[in-house]
Amino acid sequence: MDKDQIIAEAIEFVQQKLKDAEGGHDWFHIQRVLKNAREIAAGEEVDLFVVELGTLLHDIADYKFHNGDESVGPKIARDFLERKEVPEAVIQHVENIINSVSFKGGNEQQNFNSPELQVVQDADRLDALGAIGIARTFNYGGFKNRPIFDPGIKPNLNMSKEEYKKSTAPTINHFYEKLLLLKDRMNTTTGKKLAAERHEFMEHFLKEFYGEWGLTSQKWDF
Repeated sequence: MDKDQIIAEAIEFVQQKLKDAEGGHDWFHIQRVLKNAREIAAGEEVDLFVVELGTLLHDIADYKFHNGDESVGPKIARDFLERKEVPEAVIQHVENIINSVSFKGGNEQQNFNSPELQVVQDADRLDALGAIGIARTFNYGGFKNRPIFDPGIKPNLNMSKEEYKKSTAPTINHFYEKLLLLKDRMNTTTGKKLAAERHEFMEHFLKEFYGEWGLTSQKWDF
């Protein structure tokens, strides 16, 4: 098995599959997460082949764009990997990464864990933070035609998985319901360091946002 060749073919496959994807979940998202994953993996004891495949295929069919169906992505990934004659143990590991990597609400428990998942998860979460995370959040909010902000709609920090998936709340709420929670959920030393820096940037953004809106701060008491 030529691992480098399989990774090259996986890159080509993902580029083609996501060529018309929403801007926050397109090939460039995968490319950024792959860069993050390689940086994080350099400081961890992991199977880099699994990390790279898990990263490349983690959003091959995000449930948000498939009516909430979480089975589509793993099926597409398995089909591709089987055609490339990747060992079954690797395929199962990649499937588990795809099933486990996403944030699905503050109360969702993760049933699978591995060092490779931790790297991919941190790499993906980093792309939800900082300047790029802000850009992706508002891009998706616009894609779903959600209001930017409504001071009368308080963020829900106790959503179930299904409530989180079906939420239509204003985009600013997503900072409290997901983005600002990620810093304390990172797995690796490198991931934690980078997340702290991007988290701080988002806090500065929110302070500026409320000031321009005419508020001294967010009005909610959690």
